[in-house]
Amino acid sequence: MNGFGEEPGFAGLFRDMPIVFKLFFFGIAGIIAATLVYAIVSGIVRWSRNNASPLLTETSKVVAKRTEMSGGSEDSSARTYYYYYVTFEFAEGDRVELQVAGHQFGLIAEGDVGRLTYQGTRFKGFDRLKGEA
Repeated sequence: MNGFGEEPGFAGLFRDMPIVFKLFFFGIAGIIAATLVYAIVSGIVRWSRNNASPLLTETSKVVAKRTEMSGGSEDSSARTYYYYYVTFEFAEGDRVELQVAGHQFGLIAEGDVGRLTYQGTRFKGFDRLKGEA
């Protein structure tokens, strides 16, 4: 205790606070913690599944491309992230959308036919077949 009869530090801050504020504060903190734990666990699960998946190379056709942007805003763009996705269609009609690096995204065009190499949801490469389109 200090000379004024108050507990110093963090504990003293919450001692005299109404229960509604305590519940709100700890509820928000709990939601943030749960979201963080969920993101970490789902990332580990996805990483494990991809590692357990076989490395496949199949002939496919590029049927769609798209980009997604996150971060920043109209007037403030401290950091903007771009994500690139390509949808491949196999001979049987099945499709898979994979995230690709920006430099790969620029080399792939809709309508390209080639050999797609991937592992789970991981894009490993795409080798365009010459004379196909």
